[in-house]
Amino acid sequence: MPLLIRTWNLFHGNAVPPERRAYLEEMVRLATADAPDVLCLQEVPVWALAHLESWSGMSSIGTIAARPRLGSVRLGKAITDLHHGRLRSAFTGQANAMLVAPALRVVDTWTSTVSRRGEGERRVCQAIRLDGVGIVGNLHVTTALADRQFLRAVTFVEELAGPDEAVVVCGDTNVLPDAGGTYGQLREWRFSEPAPGIDQILVRGLSSTQPVVWPEDRRRVGGRLLSDHAPVELTVE
Repeated sequence: MPLLIRTWNLFHGNAVPPERRAYLEEMVRLATADAPDVLCLQEVPVWALAHLESWSGMSSIGTIAARPRLGSVRLGKAITDLHHGRLRSAFTGQANAMLVAPALRVVDTWTSTVSRRGEGERRVCQAIRLDGVGIVGNLHVTTALADRQFLRAVTFVEELAGPDEAVVVCGDTNVLPDAGGTYGQLREWRFSEPAPGIDQILVRGLSSTQPVVWPEDRRRVGGRLLSDHAPVELTVE
C-alpha cells in the first residue's frame, strides 16, 4: 500500500517575512489537507502540541526539545503573542512532532537527545515503529554541529530497526547533500538519494519515489509565504 510521507520545519509558525502574528494552525491544516500518511514536523512551539490532533485529524506524537523558558506553556505563548516574528521560540520552547493517519498503528515510540553538553540548544530525534511499515525517525539538528548530530540521529534510528526492517529518516538536517560525511554513510547503508536542500526524507528497505520539494506557491496562504522552509514529500511502498 503506497504511503505519502511529508516533513516540514514550521519556523515556529512564522511567515516570510515574519509578522506579529503566527500562522501555525494554517500551516498544519495546509500540510494535512490532502491526508498524508505521516507528517514529521520540526520547530513546533510547545503550546501547539496539544492542538495538533484537532487541527490535523491525525494521531500526534510529540517530544519536547527545549522547554518554555519561564516554565509555563501558557505564559510563554502569551508573551510570544506580542510579536511572534521577533520572539520566535525565546519563551515558548520548541518540539518535534509526528502526525500519523488514523489507519496506521504506532507500536513503539522513542526519543534520543542528539546534542551533547556544550553544543548549545538541546536537539532530539524521535522515532516510531509503524505496524507493517518499519521505523520512522524525525530529527532537527543545530547548524554549526549538524553533520555530527545528523549522524547520531540516523545511527539511533538504524539501531532500532530489526533485521530486514525498513527505515525512514525525516527532518531538518541542516546539511546539504554535498557537505559533511553523513550522506556518504547513508549511501553505504543503502538509503535513497537525498532531496536538494537541507530538509530530507531518506528511505532504506522500501521502494520510494524521488523526494519532491514544494514550490513556494503551494505554501502560500492569503498571499503569505508560510515558513522559511518548504515541505518535502515522497511516497513509499
